Amino acid sequence: MKLIIAVAQDKDSNRLVDALGEENFKTTKLATTGGFLKEGNTTLMIGCEDEYVDEALQIIRDNCSQREQMVAPISPMGGNADSYIPKPVKVEVGGATVFILPIESFFQF
Repeated sequence: MKLIIAVAQDKDSNRLVDALGEENFKTTKLATTGGFLKEGNTTLMIGCEDEYVDEALQIIRDNCSQREQMVAPISPMGGNADSYIPKPVKVEVGGATVFILPIESFFQF
């Protein structure tokens, strides 16, 4: 048995949860915040048997698209903020970060 931990952008989370549910994957959804953009993420915990891991990964790939987004940079610390003119930069967001962990035991009470 494996535990799949998938961190996805909030914009992709509802579509992903629905797609996983259609294929009978049981998920636990957690609201989380990303460190780089300080935006909301959704972390899904998905328990599944080893033979279904590839299927779950394909569903995640199909429903978490990468895209570009303009973000304003954070103002410099310790410098003169009066002369700082933030210029938005384009960054790639979306997709998913996935961790797969072996599960020694599983209990449901």
